[in-house]
Amino acid sequence: MSAPTTPRSLGRRALLGGASAVGLAVGTGALHEAVAASSRQGRLPATADAVVVGGGISGLVAARKLAAKGLDVVLLEARGRVGGRVLNHHLSGPGTRGATIESGGAFVGPTQDHVLKLAKELGVRTFQEYNEGNSVYVSSLTGRQEYSGTVPPDPTILPDAAVLLSRIDSMAAEIPVDAPWTHESAADWDQQTLGEWIRANAINADGIENLIKSWTQPGFGADPDELSLLYVLWYVACSGNETNVGTFSRNSDTADGAQESRIVGGSQLIPLGLAKKLGDIVTLHAPVRRIVQQHGRVEVHSDRGTVRAKRVIVAAPPPLVLDIDWFPHLPTKRLQLLRHLDMGQLMKCDAVYKKPFWRDAGLNGFGLNDSGAARAVFDNSPKTGEPGVLLAFVGGATWREYGVLPKDQRRQAILEGFAALFGEEALHPIDYVEHDWTKERWTTGAPVANYAPGTMVQFGPSIRKPFGRVHWAGTETSTYWTGYMDGAVRAGERAAIEVAEQLR
Repeated sequence: MSAPTTPRSLGRRALLGGASAVGLAVGTGALHEAVAASSRQGRLPATADAVVVGGGISGLVAARKLAAKGLDVVLLEARGRVGGRVLNHHLSGPGTRGATIESGGAFVGPTQDHVLKLAKELGVRTFQEYNEGNSVYVSSLTGRQEYSGTVPPDPTILPDAAVLLSRIDSMAAEIPVDAPWTHESAADWDQQTLGEWIRANAINADGIENLIKSWTQPGFGADPDELSLLYVLWYVACSGNETNVGTFSRNSDTADGAQESRIVGGSQLIPLGLAKKLGDIVTLHAPVRRIVQQHGRVEVHSDRGTVRAKRVIVAAPPPLVLDIDWFPHLPTKRLQLLRHLDMGQLMKCDAVYKKPFWRDAGLNGFGLNDSGAARAVFDNSPKTGEPGVLLAFVGGATWREYGVLPKDQRRQAILEGFAALFGEEALHPIDYVEHDWTKERWTTGAPVANYAPGTMVQFGPSIRKPFGRVHWAGTETSTYWTGYMDGAVRAGERAAIEVAEQLR
């Protein structure tokens, strides 16, 4: 009798196979079970060519690329699931039709070529975010307005918006995405916060800064006064690719922007599909506690055992890297960078309705409010349009006000925010779901780790610099679409190339 095929060999064959090998049609729940079953169950191997720390999209992509080159790879993930900041939620209440929504990263759009290519390889389909009809803006000064386009037609902020957003685009266009700290104005821009720059250059500074909070709170989990101006300009510059300059509108818009499309069945299908192909390369419940470099090797100590490897890729959120005991110690610049990168404060709150009633009123489900709990709102309904789902990003100062409330009080505040935008019917959902990323042990925040003033110029050059035999992945290390799934894919690919070149 021939020897049974191991999960590892199955995973390696599937790495180069088509979408049928992934079996995505079974749905996220079954995929969770399949990944758990096919992941490594017993002891870790004593040695490997490479160890990848972190089972988010970036780490999974790195592991896949290395395994496809015939290298012996072990991936260690602290959680009992893969996906990192990408997480599906399955609705189960009456009238929800068992639909799936995203509690974490969700959107894909133009110039995000790497994640779109990966989705296609995995047999994962996309659909366009609903964008027919008008958006809604609620101002404490001018009241409720329906509008089309990027900027609400608020006469108190339109002049500033036109000038400042144009200036942001022109300044960002000058920044080299791989080395923003080399720009001739980098030191000056890095010493300022975005908020300080707005107040120095706007006529109605309070009004335009309040509006821009509706972009920074969901996009960074932070307020303008917490973000380096240089960092924000670089973030905009990253919202493109090698042939398309990044712009504010591509980062912030739905049509032709970063929020243009979502994943049919939820974005976690991407990491789950990758993990299913990798098989027992993936090890769950394996938080890494210590990394030792000595005698030409790297020892990675985890709760599931220790592996000696030739190279390591760390694809964990930056602040969590500080929780690892390093020998020798991390270089000073790297250590200081990690200490100055703070995860955003963000939660996602979804209200579920039998149908997307706002569409019947000619509204697309996108809304902005200059106050309250629901500052930035999206239509988060599944592709079928039923049930209807409204999503509020609660980030930065809004999280600090509402994220600390008891759930029933926060729920009421969110629903009142939806009602201010879309009418009284929003007060009566059939279900309510929320996910607070600040309470995730192995993430501690979302959607991205941010640069405070003075950080990028002084410590930024170490963001991708290998530390001996240790290489760095994760969306924060990408030169395009940092903070997004596309940035995670790009970073995993780049780190894998670095390691493979060293292991030739």
